[in-house]
Amino acid sequence: MVSAPARRQQVAFATGRGLSIRRSCALLNVSRSTLRYESKRERTDAPVITAMRQLSAQYPRYGYRRIQVFLERQGYHMSADRAWRLWHKSALQVPRKRPRRRIAAARPRTKAPTGAGQVWAYDFVFDACANGQQLKCLTVIDEYTRESLAIDVAGSIRSARVVEVLSQLIGVHGAPRVLRSDNGPEFVSRALLRWAANEGLDMALIDPGKPWQNGTAESFNGKFRDECLSMEWFRNRAEARVVIEHWRQHYNQVRPHSSLGNETPEAFRIKCRSGTQTEAILQE
Repeated sequence: MVSAPARRQQVAFATGRGLSIRRSCALLNVSRSTLRYESKRERTDAPVITAMRQLSAQYPRYGYRRIQVFLERQGYHMSADRAWRLWHKSALQVPRKRPRRRIAAARPRTKAPTGAGQVWAYDFVFDACANGQQLKCLTVIDEYTRESLAIDVAGSIRSARVVEVLSQLIGVHGAPRVLRSDNGPEFVSRALLRWAANEGLDMALIDPGKPWQNGTAESFNGKFRDECLSMEWFRNRAEARVVIEHWRQHYNQVRPHSSLGNETPEAFRIKCRSGTQTEAILQE
């Protein structure tokens, strides 16, 4: 079956050979009213494609679903199908990651949080500056709200510094019930375990060789490396602290999180607290 645009091209070819428009349309079974038809899709899609390309250039690791959330914030409301069509039409794509082999096994997840501020997960991420300085980043997140509570950047972080960072966070956000981490030497030191016992905090250490048991922290670390460390070029450690802190604020306040219904971690935390306060008032 010949499409309408193809038939219009055939009419244009016939009129170019000397036939009249009436005769060409009659021979090709084309209505003359359709010859002057112009699709409005190109005009309506153009500003959306421009905005989509700008967002993709600003956030190269975001796919069309997350870009759609930003477009809706700018007033471009659309279905997922249209977002995919425009994404494909713009020839935009996110580089694929190399898949990792994993052993199929049970993945226990003990003490899953049911509210904000119950479980904090923390881990280390390593990188290097252009001048050769090493970066050791302590990341602390709230497992329920996915909020990044802190990213402490230094050349070397020992257990005393971990205790200091956690103490500062408790002073700001209050104490969690559980701290989840792997079995790194900084996390199983006597100083940290003694401090946690004095604060009344439970320590949830994952099994050796099973990082998926600390999946929330590992997922955040992957986003941190993919969207920040791999995209930036740090000249020195001082610059790295500024850029990483800026990314952390962006992650909490701007970046939509798919597991939170495309809300930001900060907005989700505020919603959780307002809901808790309302429930407490009703109980009183």
